[in-house]
Parts: sequence; C-alpha cells; structure tokens
Amino acid sequence: MPLPYVLLSAAVSLDGYLDDTGPERLLLSSPADFERVDEVRASVDAILVGAGTIRADNPRLLVNDAGRRAARVAAGKAEYPVKVTVSATGELDPAARFWHTGGEKVLLTTDDGARRARALGIGADVVPLGDVLDWRAALEYLHDRRGVRRLMVEGGGTVHSQLLRLELADELQLVLAPLLVGDPGAPRLFGPGGYQGGRLRLVESRRIEDVVLVRYLPTAPGTGDRVTAADRHWLALACELAEVCPPSRTAFSVGAVVVAADGTELARGHSREGGDPVVHAEEAALAKADPADPRLTTATVYSSLEPCARRASRPAPCARLILDAGVRRVVTAWREPDTFVPGADGSGVLTAGGATVVVLPEYEERATAPNRHLEG
Repeated sequence: MPLPYVLLSAAVSLDGYLDDTGPERLLLSSPADFERVDEVRASVDAILVGAGTIRADNPRLLVNDAGRRAARVAAGKAEYPVKVTVSATGELDPAARFWHTGGEKVLLTTDDGARRARALGIGADVVPLGDVLDWRAALEYLHDRRGVRRLMVEGGGTVHSQLLRLELADELQLVLAPLLVGDPGAPRLFGPGGYQGGRLRLVESRRIEDVVLVRYLPTAPGTGDRVTAADRHWLALACELAEVCPPSRTAFSVGAVVVAADGTELARGHSREGGDPVVHAEEAALAKADPADPRLTTATVYSSLEPCARRASRPAPCARLILDAGVRRVVTAWREPDTFVPGADGSGVLTAGGATVVVLPEYEERATAPNRHLEG
C-alpha cells in the first residue's frame, strides 16, 4: 500500500540528547533554524508527535508565519497541516494546547485507547486501529483516509526510533547544537535496538547560525516482498534515469539501478546509454557490475519498467540477464505494456527463476512520463 513520505525532524546536542533534566525545555535550535522548521511545517500535509511529547512539552505545532499560511490557502490547502498524535492508552490531557490550536487534529490509538480518549473529551478525531498500535496501519490510514502525502514527525525519541527500526522513515533532518548534556537520565534521540544496516546517504549539510543541519536518506533495500523507504528512493532514482534516455519511437525509455543489501550502489544505467541504440537499462547497469561480486546474490535491481522477457535486438532479455547475474530481487514501477512485445511478462520469467518481483504502482506515472511520445 502507498504510504506518506515520512520526514523525521529533530534537534540534538552534540552527544545525542533531545533535552536535559531541568524544569525548563532546553533550547537546542537557533532562531534562524526555527524559521526553517516553520517553512518545513508549511510544506507538509500533517505533523505528528508521540503522546510523550504532548505530555512533556505541551506543544502547539503551528505554522507561525502568516505569509506561509496564506500561501497554503492560496494553493487550496488548509491553513494549517493536520496535527496527529499516537497513543496506545488514549490517556492524554484534554486541556493540552495541542488540541486547542491550529486546524484539524487526529488521535491514532487502540480500541481501548479510543474509549478512554472519548471519555476524557479529547478534542480530536479519535481513530481506533485495533488491539495494538501498528505503524504501517497508521501510515496507511493517513495516506488513504486523510490524503497525507508528506508527513513531518517531530518527536519524540521513541517515535523516531520506532519508525527507523521499521524502515518506514524516508528522510532524517537532524540539527546538531553546540551543547553537551552528558546526563544519563536525559532523553536521547535514538534508543537501543535493531536499525537498518549500511550507511545513510548524506544529501545536505548546512550551517544555520551556530547549528548545523544534516539531511540523510536511508539506503538499505528491503528483503523479499517487504518494502522499505530505501526501496522507494532507489526506484525514484531509476525513474529519474529514464528521463535522460535519448527518445526513441521503437523502444521504451527506462532507468535501472543495482543496489547491494547494505545500500551500496553497485551500478546504474539507462536505455540507449553511451550511444548504443539498442541497449536496455538493466543490461547497461549490469554490464558495469563485476560479475564475480558476491554482493549481487543479495542485491536488488530497481527498474522503472518491468524487465523484458523477450527482445529481438539481443540474444538475452533483461529478465534472463538479471537471473544470470545472481540477482533475486527486482523492484519496478510499471508492467510492460504490449506496445512492442505482445504478452510481455518479464515478472513471470523472473519469478519462475526464483526471484521476487515487487511492483510499486505509485511510481508508474513517473516511469511512464518519459514514454508519453509512444502513446497511441
């Protein structure tokens, strides 16, 4: 199921703390960074915090700049993003500022939590999700029922840790403040537990007064049919590569990326790359990978279009090239239509060869865009 783009946002001390143990909230961001956060809030459809953050910080979570709110309204959006919190128990203070400022509010909770929240008179749309809180179900609800496409998560550390462990976070925006807390009793951003393997990819680092903003994206692919945020990033890159293909009236424009299990990019390619008029994207990418690389057996091939099962231009179709390389997982956005090869079924060839094929149809529009000239 499609999910929102989940952006984790936090400010921490140099030693990884969100706060100290004093009675007042420790200010970690600078005034200029508060402005940046306000701008990010204005760009999203919803802002989420955990119940612990409401209890500890009593936040309002507003877009403060009137101009940004006016721009949202002019674009046909609500003045404020939807405010969302999650609580298994539903035991929250109905007088908290969260419920009495801004626009629409949503409480995602359990069946028991919903009964408690309603009895307390919580001023929100109370949504029970079953016996236990399930993050994927919560995100699916926000996407499908609330139209949330971009979700900003502002805490706390438990929520951030859970979303990262479940590989549901698409981006981490982290602000490093020039402070050291050093108190083992203070809250930390990330708790212990099993996180994704490999390194995150740094996509931005920027000084903002005396703090530093860093933005990271996850890189480690899922396994089998389990889809991670990194799968979506890599497939988006494959779609971007399709856009640089020289156009053709007799072949699709396709991009492909080969990624190791730890998130290392092994190779990339696109249709008609290097002036070869008949080379396919997966073929171009695999030609750059070392066939003896042991990482290929646990790698994932991302292709904007389903790998071909038959072709006239070369002896081996791309589905066979992928299997021969030892790759057993393919993520694609678009099933091959009958435009050039009737009854094309690269997924069937791959599945018969022991590979898992995952289709993310939410990327189909991006994958088909470079091929609009072939319509009709």
